[in-house]
Amino acid sequence: MTHHIVLATGNPGKVRELQQLLADADYKISPQSEFDAPEAIEDGLGFVENALIKARSAARHTGLPAIADDSGIAVDALDGAPGIYSARYAGVGASDEQNLNFLLENMRDVDEADRTARFICLMVYVRHAEDPTPIICQGSWEGRLLHEPQGENGFGYDPIFYVPEKGCTSAQLSSEEKNAMSHRGQAIRCLVEHLKNL
Repeated sequence: MTHHIVLATGNPGKVRELQQLLADADYKISPQSEFDAPEAIEDGLGFVENALIKARSAARHTGLPAIADDSGIAVDALDGAPGIYSARYAGVGASDEQNLNFLLENMRDVDEADRTARFICLMVYVRHAEDPTPIICQGSWEGRLLHEPQGENGFGYDPIFYVPEKGCTSAQLSSEEKNAMSHRGQAIRCLVEHLKNL
């Protein structure tokens, strides 16, 4: 029996990644946009709070179990910024390219040794909108920030996120390689293990 879960995002990149990662499990993932569910207002103070706000909203509007993630890039030289504001770092409605360029601008005078950063993903699953015991999984992916973009794959900050083990940026990895290492890949594998045990 296939379980239907709504994914609390309209981001096609995230939907694609999740479907690839859940390909082996018996789940049908639909984006909340298929149900005309509104975007939740992410006014939490951290990744966990925002993910829960989004998951509960999607479950409430669709009547289905929901998965939501809140993820972003945390840069040490910027005290963890942009963090939960990664998707709107250059302002509300900013494009991936605008956000990336704004980050590069803010990092312009930062020494090579201090360009450490990590992608963080908090992923939650709620059975229904009022679920008192959501499943919460976390992944993080260490890297460094380059001075200019490299690579065509991925989205967001991938073109400037250098992965030392691979000697290239996240945007130069195949989707399979990225999913095997990434913050979102880690979080979804954790979540899939929990879902199998439900």
